[in-house]
Order: sequence, then C-alpha cells, then structure tokens
Amino acid sequence: MTTQTDDRTDVEGKPTVDQTALAGIIGYRLRRAQIAIFQDFIDSFAALDVRPVDYSIIRLVGENPGVRQGQLGEALGIKRANMVNLIHELEGRGLVERRAVAGDRRSRALHLTCEGKVFVARLQEVWTVHEQRFIDRLGGEAERDRLIALLDRIAGLP
Repeated sequence: MTTQTDDRTDVEGKPTVDQTALAGIIGYRLRRAQIAIFQDFIDSFAALDVRPVDYSIIRLVGENPGVRQGQLGEALGIKRANMVNLIHELEGRGLVERRAVAGDRRSRALHLTCEGKVFVARLQEVWTVHEQRFIDRLGGEAERDRLIALLDRIAGLP
C-alpha cells in the first residue's frame, strides 16, 4: 500500500484540503456563506453583546409591538422552550418586557422597553455597516436582491 502526500498549501504555507468534491453542492455553499456572514456579525456586534438570534428577536418585537411570544418563536423557527430562555435573557438586560394579554392568561405580549427602543437604533447603525460589506461583495443592491430571490425560492417563500 502506497501513501500519497499532497503538496497543496495556502499563502502562509499551511496544508490545505481539496474541497472540489463539495464545490457544486448548494447546501455546502450556503453553509460556508452563512459562516462568513455570522462571523462578521459576531465581530461587528461583539461590543453590544448581541447574537444573530437576539438581533432577530429585538428587531421583530420592535416592528411588531405586542406580538405574542409563541407567534414570534414560530416565525423565527425557535422552539418554545428556547424562546422562553431567549426572552428571559433580553428581559434581564432591560430590552424587552412581557405583558399579559387581555382575555388570555397564558399568553404574553412582547414589547421593547424604552431602553430597548434606544438599543434598536444602535443595532441598526451597526447592522447597516455589516450588511453593506456583503452588498459590496455581491456587487451592489441588484445582486443582493437577486440572491435574496434565489434564497426565497430555495426556502419556498413567496
């Protein structure tokens, strides 16, 4: 049995892995793109201590005051138990508050606190810069819109 060595290296001389076998796989490419976007997001939002899921929740609560916790979890694809913990964390930070829903003792409506509303404005400033980096990589807004349309087709969204 012979062992063949591979002389592929990156610009720093480190050995590389030939990924050609995965290059045409949509899921693989989507995952690599997600990793790049999430890493930039994490770096961009580190000072605000915000993860992508936190951003999504805070933005949607801001855009949908009074949304029920279950509705929001369903819209974001977050399991009920996980949603409870996420809202609890944001509530603990003083950004979101749960309010009773008239006529439904089990449901809780979500609202941004005053501090949460100010925080959303800070989030938007950081997000705009983060998002623009990827719009620029794509070649502009038309290419971004094209990519979003293709992703919507994959996800089966209207």
